[in-house]
This record gives sequence, C-alpha cells and structure tokens, in this order.
Amino acid sequence: MIITLTHTDTSEIANALLHARSRLGNASGLVLTLIVAAEQRSFAKALAAAQTAAREHPCRLIVVVKTTGKTDRLDAEIHLAEDVPGEVIVLRLSGEVRDHADSVVLPMLLPDSPVVMWWPGRAPDAPGDDQLGQLADRRITDAAASADPIKALEVRAMHHSAGDTDLTWTRLTLWRALLTAALDQYPMRVLSATVVGPRNNAPADLMAAWLESRLKVPVTRTPSSGPGITSVILSTPGGDIVIAREDGKTASYAIPGQPRRTVALKRRDINELLTEELRRLDADDVYAAALATLLTREGRSMPKPEQTRKRKEAGAIAAARVAKTGARAGSRKAARVQEALVGQEPPLHSGHPHAAEAS
Repeated sequence: MIITLTHTDTSEIANALLHARSRLGNASGLVLTLIVAAEQRSFAKALAAAQTAAREHPCRLIVVVKTTGKTDRLDAEIHLAEDVPGEVIVLRLSGEVRDHADSVVLPMLLPDSPVVMWWPGRAPDAPGDDQLGQLADRRITDAAASADPIKALEVRAMHHSAGDTDLTWTRLTLWRALLTAALDQYPMRVLSATVVGPRNNAPADLMAAWLESRLKVPVTRTPSSGPGITSVILSTPGGDIVIAREDGKTASYAIPGQPRRTVALKRRDINELLTEELRRLDADDVYAAALATLLTREGRSMPKPEQTRKRKEAGAIAAARVAKTGARAGSRKAARVQEALVGQEPPLHSGHPHAAEAS
C-alpha cells in the first residue's frame, strides 16, 4: 500500500498512517524509529539499505529528503504492507520547510522507543547538535562519504557526544573480533603493534588508535596498496600475531606455536554495516576512547563539548511541555521534545490517554 500526500502537513500524515493501519488490521510490533537524512542523488541506495536493516530490526523508517524547490511545501509517501518491513514514510521538504525538519519529524516518532538518526551522505560536524540529531538516542555517520574521510573523522571526534558513531568503526568489527580472539588464545604481553593499509585510509587510522587506546603500546601505521586494511601485527616476546588480508575477502591468521589458518574477512557493504549498527543502541565508550586517541596521535585533544549544558536545559524545557506532546512524563518521547515544537503540536487521536487533557 502506497499513500501519496502533496502539499500536506504533519496532522494529515499522522491521520493517514493511523487510518491505513486500521484498514490493514496488523499489529505494529515496531522496536525503533530510524530517521534517514537522504540526498536526492543517493535516495534509492539509502532507502534500500535502510529497508534491508529494517528486516532485522522492525522500525518506522522516516526518510527526510530536502529538495531544491523554492516553494514552501511538504510532500509525503507512506508505504505499508507485506512488501515493506515495518512502516516507511518518505518526506520531501521544500522552501523554508527545509529549515524546520525537526518540527516535521518529531510528531511521527514512535512513543517510548529508541530513535536512530543516520546520515548516509554528508553529515554535520557535530551530529549531537544537529536539528534532527537532537531527536535521536543514537546517531550514525559515515566518514567514507566525505572527500577527506580522515579529516571528517577527526572533526567528528572533536565534536563527539554520547550516542555518536561512524560506520568507519563498524567496518572494524570483524578485525577487532579476530584480534581479541588471538589474544585470548595466546595471552602474551603485547610490546608493539603495526597496522598496514593505504596511506589515506580512515579505518586503518582508527584501528591504530583503538589498539593504542586498549593495549597502551606504540602503534605504527605502515602504507600499502590495499584494498582497505591489509594486515595487523601484534609483536609479543614469543613472536608475532599476524592477521593479513591481501584480497579483501579472506585473511591468514597466524599465532606463535600454531599452524597458519585462513578465515573469512570480507569487506562488507553498507547494508550489512547499518544492520549491525542498529543492534547496539547505547553509547559506545570504547569508540569514544579510540576517537580520543586518534586525536592524540595527531597532536590534538578532545575538548569537552560546550553544547552539553544547552542540551540539558533543552531537556528541562521538554519535560515542562510534556502534556502538550501527549507523551508520558519521563518517557523517551518527552526527552526528545525541542523548542522547535512551538506553534506545532502532534495530533492526538481520541483514544490517546492524554487527549482529554490536551483538548
């Protein structure tokens, strides 16, 4: 089922979604809201990746597309039924509406459930202070979409806040798991480490930062022709632990005193990376520590975000206005209400427990 609404508003979208759900007669069963800030040129790819992730994590998928149109308008498409996992709402914002994306999206968030924000393309330097980013518990960026991924990662490290993550980190999951398993099998003291990868490779630099932050040993970055990270070497008193991947698909796994083995270590696509990232919805302290070390390796330090205090103040304002949103006091939705809601309240259907209070 596809419902198309042109020159619409949030109330009409919410009512259309409610009526469609009533006609279909199926229970929601959605576990989170996934907001995607898609660009027109990469819209199809971003939508496909989000829908793939939604098959493992049933969610309300809200795709926000800011068009180049000058007329102030909001258009929407609602996708429901068996061919779509969960619910898909595509919002196209034109004119001045583009500057109020948070006010448009906020009434559509699922109540009392996590909200994840994903920028598949260009992302803000400080995701936690972004209009849409402030609505989310978890914010996902991808430095690989930038012209200079390493610089993009460093900038986001400077503005990191709890809940931020980057798919550069997700690309290291399999590598980190293998290295951890190697040290479990061969629990010797590590003296130093070497990460081999292309000179301007953000995952390789982040891998070096992670090893240094966890092992507290010097880590050397050595260039190679790729693809991606080609090897990681941990030097111990008894010999080297070596994981080497030359073809981007399989890796050799060598531990002192044991025969060399071959393990699968492929380079994963964006669909798999996003699906994995949605499995974790809490703050990642290990990633934050790796970012801090990344900056230290570049001779910089991670500042304490100035915006932390302002976000706490915004939370207090949200709590004071909880009755207007129809959200239960202390709920997730209440904590996400922002000042952008002034003059625009989410519609309440007659069966809502706070409908009588709001009328």
